[in-house]
Amino acid sequence: MDYKGLTLDKFQVDAIDSIDNNHSVVVSAPTGSGKTLIADYIIDKYIGKGITVIYTAPIKALSNQKYKEFSKEYGKERVGLITGDITINPNAPIVIMTTEIYRNMAIIKDAALKNLAYVIFDEIHFINDIERGYVWEESIMFSAENVRMLCLSATIPNAREFADWIEAIKGHTVDTIINDVRPVPLHRTFFDSELGIATLDDIKANRRKHKIFNKGFRIPQKKKIYQIKTHIELISQIKDKLPCFFFTFSRQKCQKNALELSKSDMFKTNSEITSYVRKKLSAAPQEINNLKSTQDLRNVLPYGIAFHHAGLLPIIKELVEELFSIGLIKVLYTTETFAVGINMPAKSVCFDSMMKFDGVTFRYLNSKEYFQIAGRAGRRGIDKQGFAYAIVDQRDFNYEILKNMTTDDTEPIKSQFRLSVNTVLNLVRQHNPDEINHILCKNFNTYQKYGNRFDTEKTAVIYRNFNNIKKELEKLSYIDDNTLTLKGIFTTRIYSEEIATGEIFGTDFYRALDDYDIFLLVACLAYEAKPKDEFYRLYDNPSVHKLEDKIMLDYYLSTVDKFNSMRNMTALVYPCYSGESIFDIIDNTNLLEGDAIRLFRQIIDRIGQIKNATKDKDLLNALKSIEEKIEHSMGDIDVI
Repeated sequence: MDYKGLTLDKFQVDAIDSIDNNHSVVVSAPTGSGKTLIADYIIDKYIGKGITVIYTAPIKALSNQKYKEFSKEYGKERVGLITGDITINPNAPIVIMTTEIYRNMAIIKDAALKNLAYVIFDEIHFINDIERGYVWEESIMFSAENVRMLCLSATIPNAREFADWIEAIKGHTVDTIINDVRPVPLHRTFFDSELGIATLDDIKANRRKHKIFNKGFRIPQKKKIYQIKTHIELISQIKDKLPCFFFTFSRQKCQKNALELSKSDMFKTNSEITSYVRKKLSAAPQEINNLKSTQDLRNVLPYGIAFHHAGLLPIIKELVEELFSIGLIKVLYTTETFAVGINMPAKSVCFDSMMKFDGVTFRYLNSKEYFQIAGRAGRRGIDKQGFAYAIVDQRDFNYEILKNMTTDDTEPIKSQFRLSVNTVLNLVRQHNPDEINHILCKNFNTYQKYGNRFDTEKTAVIYRNFNNIKKELEKLSYIDDNTLTLKGIFTTRIYSEEIATGEIFGTDFYRALDDYDIFLLVACLAYEAKPKDEFYRLYDNPSVHKLEDKIMLDYYLSTVDKFNSMRNMTALVYPCYSGESIFDIIDNTNLLEGDAIRLFRQIIDRIGQIKNATKDKDLLNALKSIEEKIEHSMGDIDVI
């Protein structure tokens, strides 16, 4: 079968046959094998029929990329984008959105989903994510019965079990399509500071030899001096296997490594890059050019070296992506978010470490994370083989863990189902107790435990959690006799910090507040405090103290730690409220510019939730005024 000028592989043909039979499909196929062509087929099939297709992505960066791709392919008038802080053409036949947005629409039975034919879940293995996995699970659980799904992932070891679960709870056929053949074979190896490029067995044998030698002769050992520029040595040995993605689990280290490599005299400067950068940034505000990150990037780019992470401005990330896509970047230091769906493969992939900080502790990567990143190696139609190199830290060497991690992706997807306040409120609002009991059985965790008996077996933990949350909501007057109060109805449209938001904006609490107070409270709710965050000039005044006192007198709000950041938030909110630019705001904190922008975008997201939940015209006007102030401050920043 030919499609879009290409002869399709068998797995693509099989998936298309399933779609033509109105089945849902779970597709597990390696990165770069052409999974997205199946999504394209769905779009082509339905785009002219007045029926909606939704494409969900796990991160906003991928949503934005898909919006650009689909707009170019199908025309901007036929493509929409919804990411919480951005809404473009939401009634288009093709709508790209983050998975959270789709989940939120599905659980409230949003009228916009009435004509939905297919929902495409890109990177469906995110269901494994401890923090966010429940979003994918609920997206499937609360999808309408007539909706079909295309679930895409590089590897799903238990794909059939996952498909069987969807089939069992949705009542229609779900086909499993598995392709294990990479279009470009992947060669996986390691880099040791002593041996250089070596196999894991070589490194193990070398460590054992040293251990025996040292023990036998009792030679006093000096403390090992670990080389801090191992990444440069690795690049020097793979110069014939560039371009390379060098994945580093630290934004600061991305930039530091790029600067170090640029000073190594390994690469000559390229005037074509310099000319491209000058043209790209010529119309940008001077403040962008004055940022340290921009200056660092301009210093390394002429050598074909770059860095890319979420802390950069959109225009700077776009510049790097464009240079890489036209083949002018040799080495790109980047964080793991670049491995999620972004369609930019390289000949080689390097790992700066096999360990990462996951927000709680340092741990080894799991096999799914390793293969997600390593899968970026090898360009179809260009490379005969892709190469993945992992730097091994001798201090944390564990042969068995590394062997298991890098041999096969054997990590099955598992349920991360947990009930949120929002889920409980929407269940109580839309269903009677018997229906709720039935719905709670439909999660993937119950199916993994009981198989087809999922509907007759009760998972005690889930029911206990539901009842505990419900009792708390009854105590706080969100639920009364199995019926939502006005405050409870308001909070069905709130998806983060539900109770705190409900206590402020679902009651009369906000009525005595001015626009600045509201802005400050929403900023506190959106901000995720980190120990190293610094805010320089704080705008501490009696009105802030009065607001703090009002919070402390409230039974529930006084217990919310988020409001401990109120005075720090004045460093960002006051300048924005006063009409200063994002560049002035960035100067008042050590937050990376991309993180500062992300915070303001999250504030807009929270404002959007409140706007959808309230009918109070005064509150709506206040929220609109705050949005306008944020948009004014960020006027020089490219969003898409």
